[in-house]
Amino acid sequence: MAKLWFKFQRYFRRKPVRFFTFLALYLTAGSLVFLHSGFVGQPAVSGNQANPAAAGGPAEGAELSFLGDMHLGRGFRDTGEASSIARRYGPWFKGKDGNERAKLGDYGGAWSRALKGRVVREKEEERAKYIGCYLDDTQSRALRGVSFFDYKKMTIFRCQDNCAERGYLYAGLEFGAECYCGHKIQATNVSEAECDMECKGERGSVCGGANRLSVYRLQLAQESARRYGSAVFRGCFRRPDNLSLALPVTAAMLNMSVDKCVDFCTEKEYPLAALAGTACHCGFPTTRFPLHDREDEQLCAQKCSAEEFESCGTPSYFIVYQTQVQDNRCMDRRFLPGKSKELIALASFPGAGNTWARHLIELATGFYTGSYYFDGSLYNKGFKGERDHWRSGRTICIKTHESGQKEIEAFDAAILLIRNPYKALMAEFNRKYGGHIGFAAHAHWKGKGAVQGSLQILFRSICTASVGEWPEFVRNYAPWWATHTLDWLKFGKKVLVVHFEDLKQDLFVQLGRMVSLLGVAVREDRLLCVESQKDGNFKRSGLRKLEYDPYTADMQKTISAYIKMVDAALKGRNLTGVPDDYYPR
Repeated sequence: MAKLWFKFQRYFRRKPVRFFTFLALYLTAGSLVFLHSGFVGQPAVSGNQANPAAAGGPAEGAELSFLGDMHLGRGFRDTGEASSIARRYGPWFKGKDGNERAKLGDYGGAWSRALKGRVVREKEEERAKYIGCYLDDTQSRALRGVSFFDYKKMTIFRCQDNCAERGYLYAGLEFGAECYCGHKIQATNVSEAECDMECKGERGSVCGGANRLSVYRLQLAQESARRYGSAVFRGCFRRPDNLSLALPVTAAMLNMSVDKCVDFCTEKEYPLAALAGTACHCGFPTTRFPLHDREDEQLCAQKCSAEEFESCGTPSYFIVYQTQVQDNRCMDRRFLPGKSKELIALASFPGAGNTWARHLIELATGFYTGSYYFDGSLYNKGFKGERDHWRSGRTICIKTHESGQKEIEAFDAAILLIRNPYKALMAEFNRKYGGHIGFAAHAHWKGKGAVQGSLQILFRSICTASVGEWPEFVRNYAPWWATHTLDWLKFGKKVLVVHFEDLKQDLFVQLGRMVSLLGVAVREDRLLCVESQKDGNFKRSGLRKLEYDPYTADMQKTISAYIKMVDAALKGRNLTGVPDDYYPR
């Protein structure tokens, strides 16, 4: 046997063309087997489905009759479960059977998916009712809850599902790609003809128009599901000096609870709910009530009359929650009205938070940011300046990761964003292998790999174990983290250094510095609005973390040397050195 195997191996070594021909034939055969098993595995459709006249009428039967003759093995028989599909429209809509979600696994294959999609579309009115076309204004939104954009894959169902999961009663679509949620409509109804834009991800469906919303009222399965989502605890704060101006809406609640006050302020379309014993106050974060000076929570520790384990504040110290009402004072964005005379860079090493900084700048200034590159995924998520040429002069600043002298000197000024290299390297590695808000797989981090499968023995004499991406990534990118900062300090004109960690810790002050360099006058109330919307759509959840430190001792030694190099360069220019938490690890 060993002799036969040796002859077989020598045969392929002498004739590589034969080996690759054999490999191609092997892969082709495997593909055919896979395709065959996929078709054989499609489920058969029962008699009730093949003849839907009894269940769904002649129209349904005409469109689904082609399924009647498909008996393709491993099929299923109708036991009444198919009817439950019509009641299942996402995690927010509950049917009569609590186990319906698990039954989804019983219906596999393309024909079954087509059937489910058809039933869902026909039963759409059970989960949402179309209200009409409404006027919308960037200064005063018709729906004032959360919003999100997708200029590539937006659909009616996706918008409805996202709004419903957050407890909103209305979902509206605009420009074919923008989704807005809210608890009430604050705009006038207009002609249906004005909602004339097709959904980007759903041909034949209308998703509003230019400054026009196609609005749906969500029909939730249970009244108890009409919650306003989870409010965010902001802390304990001293009563503002001029209460009626700081928090303009007040209601007495003898039977006070956190839910009651949050629900009341949500219905009134305010992003802040302040509990003061038996009074509930609603408003916006303003200079009169900026939420910057938190007090000891013990000062607010008065139990709610209707909630034994929650604090409801006192007349002098308020417990404050942020509702899910979106603060629209900073949501309007546009291109510069005239061509900018200066090109200002927003420069950073990859993974240092450039996209987040762009989000903050756009909210603070009201103008789009541009990019030295083009990232379609960012454009589709609402960064409309992404498509402009970086020299167009229509954007407030330009994202760049470049670090060459020629590229740096092309800009008239720069905001240089610096982040802890240990965090920046991991963030960029996650982006590279998992997308802007995804995560790299564990196999990428481990630094090991091996050829597996039925051809392992055959390949053993030709292939070797593959090397993981992480060690090589650190070896190439760690020096770049240092040279990027050093080059911008050396060749940049009018460089403002901002540390990512300082921006997170003191957003109001640091963002004010950045906006000042951009030459835009911004009111403090707008910056306070940005604080409440700071996360945006490009923040990793933080829930998925490695169970080990991916940095070896040698890596840490090398990176620490780069940190000291950058620290010395900053201090040599009379700038603040790197934050203390950069080292030691």
